[in-house]
Amino acid sequence: MTESWNPRERFAALATLPDGQIALDEAALWIAAEEYPELDVAGYLGELDALAEAAHGRLQGARDAAERITQLNRFLFVEAGFHGNRDDYYDPRNSYLNEVLERRCGIPITLSLVYLAVTARLGLAVQGVDFPGHFLVKWRGDPETLVDPFDGKPLSVEDCERRLHSLGEPMPLQPKVHLRTASSRAILARVLGNLKQIFLSRGDFEQALVQSERILLLYPDAAPEVRDRGLIFEQLACFAAAAADLDHFLELAPEDPGAADVRARLAAVRARIGPLH
Repeated sequence: MTESWNPRERFAALATLPDGQIALDEAALWIAAEEYPELDVAGYLGELDALAEAAHGRLQGARDAAERITQLNRFLFVEAGFHGNRDDYYDPRNSYLNEVLERRCGIPITLSLVYLAVTARLGLAVQGVDFPGHFLVKWRGDPETLVDPFDGKPLSVEDCERRLHSLGEPMPLQPKVHLRTASSRAILARVLGNLKQIFLSRGDFEQALVQSERILLLYPDAAPEVRDRGLIFEQLACFAAAAADLDHFLELAPEDPGAADVRARLAAVRARIGPLH
């Protein structure tokens, strides 16, 4: 590695910054560096620099915003070969930015990270969109233009409404709710949340704990995450830590609809700890 930082320490340092000062690409690479100890963070940031430099040449002749969007999409998703991994969507590698850059494939959130990193270097007004079930990006302007980095194609508001209904959402699309700009913290938490769910589905509670702990670096008092970490600690037979988290969840969210279940779980966990000597 070209950096002397411990990956968790470096991520924690970034997580404490004001949201607008968090370098998304760097933070995502420090997430990956904990899994890949020899990862060269500076090298991958340089690769993003090179992608942006190449994209700049493609955009120079664009006459308007629509043509810039078309040319950038063509560069990233045709020439550079970035694409959604439809064959193995839940492969953890899809959530690590170094792997996405190496393999040129990923899931919506990490392909969006590439898109945002390149456009930020070009000074273009593009933001992440925390759309339910499928992360998007949007070009600011009048009108705004939505892009799905998983497919590499623009989306209309009607397309988004159809996607929303396909998720079983009964309400009509509300742009201020469903197409809102995602903060840097929200984007990183979504990357980590995806990883957490993948590892939970595999019964890999140690890796799930890693993701939960990093989410809590971003949102220290996120009650649902405090609860989830407590339940993961329970699966790892770390009963004292589990009890502390479940108790803290009840302090943070005593009126939560699931509070009664958590109280019952907390009593069972405390029984596992046994008497103190």
